[in-house]
Amino acid sequence: MTPAAILTFLQQQSLGVQTSTSPEGAPQAAVVGLVVTDRFEIVFDTIETTRKVVNLRQHPRCAFVIGGFLAGDERTVQYEGVADEPTGDELTRLREAYFRVFPDGRARLAWPGLIHVRVRPRWLRYSDFNQSPAVIVELSF
Repeated sequence: MTPAAILTFLQQQSLGVQTSTSPEGAPQAAVVGLVVTDRFEIVFDTIETTRKVVNLRQHPRCAFVIGGFLAGDERTVQYEGVADEPTGDELTRLREAYFRVFPDGRARLAWPGLIHVRVRPRWLRYSDFNQSPAVIVELSF
């Protein structure tokens, strides 16, 4: 399994479980609509008052589980990275990638407090248990 094939798999997904750590050290998880750029960045939108944003602003390291939502498809990616809130040209680039998958995201721009979060990868593990033996590939960034 090549990095390009893993990227293709990630770009076919539109939901993931995002995790973060609260200021008190407690775990928090949420399902988010997401896109993955050609740089393996994850982008999602959310309201800035959500727990995930409060958490990420204090502790930007986070993780995702992506894939495994379809019956009979046992392919997943465990993803660890660092979140930020891009601005300027970077925000424009990332929003355009997001809107290609979620065109309704443009209408959400009118929501009070809506932001886009980018997560840059540090490490991921692709697992494919659809085959025997399983294929497991790790990438570091």
